[in-house]
Amino acid sequence: MTDPLLRVEGLCKAYGDTAVFAGVSLALARGEFVALLGESGVGKSTLLNCIAGLDDADSGRLVLDGQDVRAMPEPARAALRRTTLGFVFQAFHLLPHLSVAENVALPLRLLGKPDAARVHDLLQSVGLGGLGERTPAQLSGGQLQRVALARALVHRPLLILADEPTGNLDPGTAERMLDVLQAQVRQQGAACLLVTHSSAAAARADRRLRLTATGIQD
Repeated sequence: MTDPLLRVEGLCKAYGDTAVFAGVSLALARGEFVALLGESGVGKSTLLNCIAGLDDADSGRLVLDGQDVRAMPEPARAALRRTTLGFVFQAFHLLPHLSVAENVALPLRLLGKPDAARVHDLLQSVGLGGLGERTPAQLSGGQLQRVALARALVHRPLLILADEPTGNLDPGTAERMLDVLQAQVRQQGAACLLVTHSSAAAARADRRLRLTATGIQD
């Protein structure tokens, strides 16, 4: 049996005396598209940050592509994020001084693998063809969300972590973005963990998991 791309075992996180979640265990296989549901404030975004190595859990084990993330020093975590992870942030985190195309191309530049054709094709696929020279300040919230999605996918990551990637989109555009996301998962043999409150987005997933304060429920 093939090992999962991502394996989380007994992950716990607290801020001071306030527990966020405890005993979180899950596994994602290559080619799998999984929705993560849960009440607001239960720690879904925090869990994604812990999986990405942007935040550190207090206990538990996290293995990504055979590597123990929590045992890594920060430089190794950063290298793993550059090569293996694509993160769609809820707050976008685009660089305001870069153009749309430059923001999307940034993961490729960090890897020393510029690919203007790939950037162009992704902007077309998310409905932003012709807007590559604009700056983030010249875009709407929905357009910014699509730029963030394109940036997360441009370097063909093995694991995609998507935090409410359709939250600012109308239903038709949201469906198109989920098509793009799901196509990359299937074609690249990647895995996606999608945090969402949208029942329509969750319905697209292969599995739906629910995060609670005491762990994951199938």
